Amino acid sequence: MLSSPIDIRPSDAVDEIKKINEKLLKGVENLSTLKDEDVDIGSTPKDIFYAQDQLRIYHYKPLVDKDKIFKTPLLIVPPLINGYEVADLQPDRSLVRNLLKEGLDVHLLDWGYPRPVDKYLTIEDYIDGYLDDCVDAVRERHSVDKIALLGICQGGTISTTYSSLYPEKVDRLVLTVTPIDFDYPHNPKQPHVGLLFHLGKAANVDLMVNALGNVPADLLNVSFMMASPFVLNIGKYADLIDILDNKEALLNFLRMEKWLFGGPAASGETYRFFVKNYLQDNKLVKGEVEIGGRKVYLANVTMPVLNIYAKKDHLVPPPCTVALKKHVGSKDYTELEIDTGHIGIYTGGASQKILAPNVGKWLRERAH
Repeated sequence: MLSSPIDIRPSDAVDEIKKINEKLLKGVENLSTLKDEDVDIGSTPKDIFYAQDQLRIYHYKPLVDKDKIFKTPLLIVPPLINGYEVADLQPDRSLVRNLLKEGLDVHLLDWGYPRPVDKYLTIEDYIDGYLDDCVDAVRERHSVDKIALLGICQGGTISTTYSSLYPEKVDRLVLTVTPIDFDYPHNPKQPHVGLLFHLGKAANVDLMVNALGNVPADLLNVSFMMASPFVLNIGKYADLIDILDNKEALLNFLRMEKWLFGGPAASGETYRFFVKNYLQDNKLVKGEVEIGGRKVYLANVTMPVLNIYAKKDHLVPPPCTVALKKHVGSKDYTELEIDTGHIGIYTGGASQKILAPNVGKWLRERAH
């Protein structure tokens, strides 16, 4: 027996259109009252701790009593291809603020925006130069031999590489959604998961860098959005209608868009090296990456490691991250899974009660 047709009444359609119209009108009202400065990102109070060329280190004001601040300073290393504000996107959902509440002494590296001449900067310039100088600046200012590093996505890959080359300067290493093994097996049931890596395997990065110099932020953003095109190009804007009448939710949406589309370009030569050596040839886990004439061996990462990954990460699937366990030299290795996505690990509501508290607890348990 055939089921009866869906009963669609004109009055229902009229009611739905009225609701949408009310939300649109409220959205216009909300947007008209907002100023550019209202869409603030990276707003946690801070000082410039160190500066070199385009780079800055921010040192954040403590949120606990001085005698409760953790003695080992923490330096957060973001990706080269995203703005540092992902760690401090909005006041109520900020990794930085949450770490401060845990009593950590937080420093955050801002790589800055590459100038045209910076297309010649190499991976050695970033790791043996800038990052090593930053680590030394924090060590010297706080009179400590070693500091803790917390890497964000590609910044975690860079932090892991640095820790292999300079283990004497890193006390503890915290990684979040960090790609380590780029040979992720394709899953036909989830074709968008890890798609960015598969697209990158076939990219002609030499042609790209030779033609463009620095790789523009817009081109990088298109690559990220193509990893889940319907959700990131259509779905989120369709869903925007549902929050237009909620000013705070609208502000948070705008903050995310500001961060996504306001990021830096990628230094051409460094981007070329990273794509070819890490992504395409997967040399990190093979011990074949060479930085400044030295091979990068993950077995040299002997300090305690906390490796945090997102269960629903479509950009850096969990197997890419947890592969570190098979290669790392540390005898104190811990994994933490958070039931969220790649960016949600920093901005999701549930993550606020998981990520920073577990980082703080893990660091305190290993205090000297």
